[in-house]
Amino acid sequence: MNQTTIYTIVIVLYLVILLLIGYLTSKKSKSSEGYFVGSRNIGPWVTAISFLAAYFSTVLIVGGGAFGYKFGMATIWIGASNVLIGCTLAWIVVGRRLRKFSGHLKAMTISDFLAQRYDSNTVRIFSAVIIFIFMIIYNVSVLKGMGNIFQGMMQLPYIWGVIIAGIIILIYVTFGGYLAVVWTGFIQGWVMIFGVLLLAITAIKSAGGLENVNNVLREIDPGLLETPGVWGYGGLISFCLIVSFGVWGMPQLMIRFYSIKSTKVFKIGTIVVTVGGCLALLPYLSGAVAKALFHIKGIQLQSPDLAIPVLAQNVLSPIGSAIFLAAVLSAGMSTFASVLIICSSAIVNDIYNKVLHKDIDDKQAHKLGRIWSFVAGVISLLIAFRPPALILVITGFAWAVIASTTLWPLLFGIYVKWVTKTAVICSMIGGSSVALIWQALGKPLKIHGFIPGISIGLILIVGISLITKRYDEKFLKKVWY
Repeated sequence: MNQTTIYTIVIVLYLVILLLIGYLTSKKSKSSEGYFVGSRNIGPWVTAISFLAAYFSTVLIVGGGAFGYKFGMATIWIGASNVLIGCTLAWIVVGRRLRKFSGHLKAMTISDFLAQRYDSNTVRIFSAVIIFIFMIIYNVSVLKGMGNIFQGMMQLPYIWGVIIAGIIILIYVTFGGYLAVVWTGFIQGWVMIFGVLLLAITAIKSAGGLENVNNVLREIDPGLLETPGVWGYGGLISFCLIVSFGVWGMPQLMIRFYSIKSTKVFKIGTIVVTVGGCLALLPYLSGAVAKALFHIKGIQLQSPDLAIPVLAQNVLSPIGSAIFLAAVLSAGMSTFASVLIICSSAIVNDIYNKVLHKDIDDKQAHKLGRIWSFVAGVISLLIAFRPPALILVITGFAWAVIASTTLWPLLFGIYVKWVTKTAVICSMIGGSSVALIWQALGKPLKIHGFIPGISIGLILIVGISLITKRYDEKFLKKVWY
């Protein structure tokens, strides 16, 4: 049995399982609340593992590996920040309080929570539009990762890899909704954890151990072993913050806290997500190992985004490669699916229902949710046919704008009462605009747009709150749980 046949059998079986989950969950997803937040009845293990699967997508496995290949061992700091800030602290600082607020206000989206918390349709519209547009851009990076993995491991044309992965996701998300997303994410998370462990261990062994890897990297460029190394502190710290602290404002991850069954199970979920999150270090390490191994073997890459797929093909057996291929597809599909639900809910719940006041019933909202999930997926697919940049670059751009819009309003909204409506609106517009402009200027001082974006957002939300009218006690008692 040749390698292509083994790949095909494993992937087909895996995709059939995902479609089956989509079919079964569609039977339980009969209401809009069920479709968008799983009826707020998801357990801690499923929530935590699906959180990891949505967080550490192909962006981490393929894109993180590309950065490890390009910038060396210093990129492991990004993985470390993912674990501490993006996983553990996010669950401790944001998770429990956001679950209480969203349940109290019966909010089904991030924009819905922000609009009710600050009593503002402007907040709802602006955040929903930003989320819809830039979540689609983020999805392009996820699809690109899946296309690259098919291209690098199966020699399948990039476009066909994107189409195959995208269509399968569209089917199970359109019919199964959030329950399909979270349960497929649970399965995908375990496959992903096993796959990245398998690749890292095998790659290090194939390269002659870590000591030999370090010697080869030092021979190529000593900066590949140093911190911040060839990247510089500006680039390293920027990406550490955007892919860890930026998570606190990312809708596809924060929505996990809406759906968990109660605040009592957060301790279990926090432990699970912290231990599982440690896998974030491995793709960066594997990318650096690939740099050394390919130097030894004389392998040249067309793009750093192909480092992980080519590494897997070179060091794993056909069965191992097939399992890793399934792991990468798992990572990408879980994130892509989560984003489709976020895009759909932004249009249906926030714009169509709450802003346009169409007063649609639950059945209509459920139907429209499916339609807009499909539409958002098709748009992402079309853009992904000709992606603009490296995977992690696309991700960083989208996350910078979204986090600069939502992070401070969300964080201040669950902790302090004195923030004002005017301050929140100014923070959203100012933060996102600065992030966009900074990126357009080519990231001056090698600092990512996320840093000036959230900095301006913080200054505006605090400064303007001090000089504008605050909410009265009657309103605060209504929204404060």
